[in-house]
Amino acid sequence: MSTGHASGALDGVRVIDLTQVMAGPYCTMLLADLGADVIKVEPPGAGDQIRSSWDSPEPGHDSPSFHALNRNKRSVTLDLRSEEGQREFRALVAGADVVVENFRPGVADRLGVGYEAVRETRPDVVYASISGFGQYGPYADRPGYDLIAQSMGGALSVTGEPGGPPVKCGLPIGDLGAGMLCAVGILGAYVHRTRTGEGQYLETSLYEAVLAMSVWESTEFFSTGRAPAPLGSAHRMSAPYQAVRTADGHVTIAANNQRLWERLCLALGLGHLADDERFATNTARMEHRAELIALLEGRLAAEPTAETVARLLDAGVPAGPILDYEQILGSDPDPHAEARGMVEEYEHPVSGRKRVLGFPVKLGRTPARMRRHPPLLGEHNDELLGDA
Repeated sequence: MSTGHASGALDGVRVIDLTQVMAGPYCTMLLADLGADVIKVEPPGAGDQIRSSWDSPEPGHDSPSFHALNRNKRSVTLDLRSEEGQREFRALVAGADVVVENFRPGVADRLGVGYEAVRETRPDVVYASISGFGQYGPYADRPGYDLIAQSMGGALSVTGEPGGPPVKCGLPIGDLGAGMLCAVGILGAYVHRTRTGEGQYLETSLYEAVLAMSVWESTEFFSTGRAPAPLGSAHRMSAPYQAVRTADGHVTIAANNQRLWERLCLALGLGHLADDERFATNTARMEHRAELIALLEGRLAAEPTAETVARLLDAGVPAGPILDYEQILGSDPDPHAEARGMVEEYEHPVSGRKRVLGFPVKLGRTPARMRRHPPLLGEHNDELLGDA
């Protein structure tokens, strides 16, 4: 993420952020990183519940989770149940382009900050909602949690080892996926508004985010009529494409076409396997995957991961080690993560020097920038509400 002075792609776009916890704040942080002026509207007192939840921050400090999701924003506190809070909210909306909320369906309307209320003040507003299961449908009123979305969206049914217990994805794909998809929808709606002058309402959900990522799994079901099962680290349509045990850990190997399979055999001194009818085609390798992996692991049992990775990369076979987050982000970080700007630092007025992940998309002309520390609760009340 750039710390220079180039204009952001969304400079001049103002976003009113009514969101809390993860999915919504992640969405609005992406917009803020791209240059949007994101005004985080929080209830007086505690603010966004993630400021103090789960991470047990020291008194006066916000939680690491809050820091991770709220950089580049400004914070104001409004009691939306009061006349004054409603008046101040409408004043903010009058100058806004986008409003984002992630209340349970119906709550925004009851608070007087739903789409219909907002567009009375700003008719061309782009208004986005994120919820657990969407604004309509049989499950719409259910609470939205990443674990439940992964469960009901299919992810738990295909994650883990064959025959093992249900395992959720280690990353919160429902929350973060919904945040990313909502940001995409907002940008699409904003482009439409620049062409036509029309605002619009859009919504997505954690459930749809999980289900939308099932590209391979849904394709397998549509093609075969059978529900996909867990495969560990293996691929649904190619072999070998998975983690393989070595002398000191595992190596990931992606020999997912015939050319790469033959290179793999030669690199490991297993040229005879290329002609073995059990492994001669991808279909055959899929059918005999367990035998194939056993043979590869037998070959690699005495070879360290680093040596295997180097050997395979030299042969043109995609391969890599399994790195943990200390290896990627620690005091001696992975050089590629550093080169790609995926670790950023900023100075916080209470918590001091902090580290966060950088922006994952590199824009050549309008790079994302670190402009503001995650705001203190109500830090910008005087700045933004003084004339409201």
